[in-house]
Amino acid sequence: MATKLPGYTWENGFRQPSSDATPWVWPQGQEMTDADDYVTPPDVELVSSPSHNSLGINVVRNWPTLYDGTNSPHGVPSWWAPEKAVDVLICGAGPSGLEVAVSLARQGVSFRIIDKADGPLTAGRADGVQPRFLETVALWGLASEIHEEGPLIERTALYKDGKKLLFNRSHQSDSRYRGLHIITQGQIERIYIRDLARQKVLVERSSIVSDFKVDETSGDATHPVCATVRNNRTGEEEVIRAKFLVGSDGAASSIRKSLKVPFDGVSTDIYWGIMDCIFETDYPHAWVFGSVISSKHGGCVIIPREDGYIRLYTQLDVSQTGHIATSRQASDPTFAESGGNVDVHSITPEEVLEQANRIFAPYKLKFGAPLSWFAIWKISERVARSYSSPDMRVHLVGDAAHVHSVMGAFGLNASILDAANLAWKIGLAAKDRADIAALLPTYETERRKHAVRIIEVSGTYLRFICGSTLPLPDFRNISSLEADDRKRAAAVAASNGANEHTDTVSLKREYDQPNPNGAHGVNGDDETAPKKDLEFLASFFKAHGQFLLGVDCRYDESVIAPPVEAASGKPPAIAVKNGVRAPNPRVCFSDKETGYLYDKFAGAPRFQLVLFASTLAGTEVRRQVNAFLANLAEPKGFYMRLGGEERFNVVLVVKRLPFEWESSSDWGQSAIKAALPKGATVVYDDRAPDEDAHTTWGVNHSTGGLAVVRPDLWVSITAFPADTDRVAQYFDAFLK
Repeated sequence: MATKLPGYTWENGFRQPSSDATPWVWPQGQEMTDADDYVTPPDVELVSSPSHNSLGINVVRNWPTLYDGTNSPHGVPSWWAPEKAVDVLICGAGPSGLEVAVSLARQGVSFRIIDKADGPLTAGRADGVQPRFLETVALWGLASEIHEEGPLIERTALYKDGKKLLFNRSHQSDSRYRGLHIITQGQIERIYIRDLARQKVLVERSSIVSDFKVDETSGDATHPVCATVRNNRTGEEEVIRAKFLVGSDGAASSIRKSLKVPFDGVSTDIYWGIMDCIFETDYPHAWVFGSVISSKHGGCVIIPREDGYIRLYTQLDVSQTGHIATSRQASDPTFAESGGNVDVHSITPEEVLEQANRIFAPYKLKFGAPLSWFAIWKISERVARSYSSPDMRVHLVGDAAHVHSVMGAFGLNASILDAANLAWKIGLAAKDRADIAALLPTYETERRKHAVRIIEVSGTYLRFICGSTLPLPDFRNISSLEADDRKRAAAVAASNGANEHTDTVSLKREYDQPNPNGAHGVNGDDETAPKKDLEFLASFFKAHGQFLLGVDCRYDESVIAPPVEAASGKPPAIAVKNGVRAPNPRVCFSDKETGYLYDKFAGAPRFQLVLFASTLAGTEVRRQVNAFLANLAEPKGFYMRLGGEERFNVVLVVKRLPFEWESSSDWGQSAIKAALPKGATVVYDDRAPDEDAHTTWGVNHSTGGLAVVRPDLWVSITAFPADTDRVAQYFDAFLK
């Protein structure tokens, strides 16, 4: 939503502009006959951008009663009853904190969620979601509301020095959601907030954790986190006790600072001027995702938005666009460390547009509407050295744990995957269903490595677009990184008189010099430049294309992703590896419905036991399937011991048509049907062999196969169905 929506009417069966500017307002005229009839709550118009152009001021419509939580001007509803002691206290109600909340609500885990802002984000910040993000939120029934909002990115155009470098299909994955979907962060927050309201949860606004401590030896040992929460509007303080604290409070996280966790990395000298607007231009691919690069002036990134708007990221030449380096924030250690939105009033949208025209030359740009959002953004590349406190009671998610380049739309997407990863683990631990010491450390080992790869991938592409020679930080060698940072920081301080508390790296780009790395920063007159650029792009996207969409994200071996057993001379039960995204093939649900395998999965805290049974015609596959189902009924088997239907969701995949399964008595189907546990689902793998679920997963048709899929849709372990001892050993390592 770039601007406030006009009034529409559907009286002719399709959307048309309404003659009534506010058709949603009720009562209309004098039609109200009962004092208890519905009355539309009052709306307010919020200015969406801190700076404006000559075409006016953009506003968006907002209803504080719905979205401002405890700051609602009408007070809090009667059903809201916050507790003094909860399982989880969430500090920060951006997308990552809200994702944790939505997951915990569905697990029956008690929590409270606070945020220092007075309301949800009005405009700006993140604007695209990857397929893996949508696969994750589909578990909560929210994917369609998100992916139908804005355009789907399916093409990329790259121009350099006024000439087309590349225009081709892009962002293609095997996900049902295919590519990158555009939606503003504020809209995502509102979708989550509406969902939480259905769970009787409000965001507690204008509130911060002013202090906290963890004490498991005295006081309330079951709720060892003791946090003081202060309302900045009223000045009131409240002590909340919790089993766990989640710090989702942004790049300048107070929770991370209280834990004294270093935020390793570099602060670059790359600044973006960001404008959401309608532009009038002769550039031929103005509404296509891509970049425009100038060998001399830097780069621009174009992201198509809804209703004809685009987001334009313009790399700023600090020598021509104001005194960024001498701004108040430049000497602020918090900002120098985390980067982000720069409070610099000396830079105007017109100056940023002027810089964009230098980069776009010979094409021209001019404003075609008021600005929906304007910001100056500084890039930092940092990862928290630890994501969790040693006692596993406090955890960091989202920007509190990592910040990086805007390239690849990783910020919001990585944050949601952090939250989804942590939420099911912390939910099980809060209900005393998991061994804290065994399960919770896997959050950091899995998600921190992902953040490191994000910085390497997005940082590499950032340097290509911007022509930067700044080396990538080496997060795989912390001691080397620390030494390198100290050397560079000392050199910068000596030459620029930097603040003694600033432990960052800031290297100024020489715009007119070639890039010795040969990525893109070769001089525009070099006839070999296009070939080198295309070679870089080909190798980069071949290596990282699926990672950029979130579907290539393998986790290392751990208690929840054990090593694959050595081959025994026969094909494995399932070819898909442990610790990877679970494939999601199309399947059939009945003679009247088809869909995807994920559609039959349950969310946290349940594990999916996906039993591939082929046609059930072979003797060995029937034996394997029957052995597995018999074990599910045993009181001492893992299924009954660890929670049964409450903990596990059984999905049987058969290569039969629905009527064959329902009517035939062959292949011992009656016994198999009777052995299926309560709540189990049967799906039919009736597609062609080159695209069916068994081929997608690489199932051994002679034996069948069992795939255990985690609540966050990663593969835990695969096994032969009869090998129930191995499956039990897996779960016993971390579940209670």
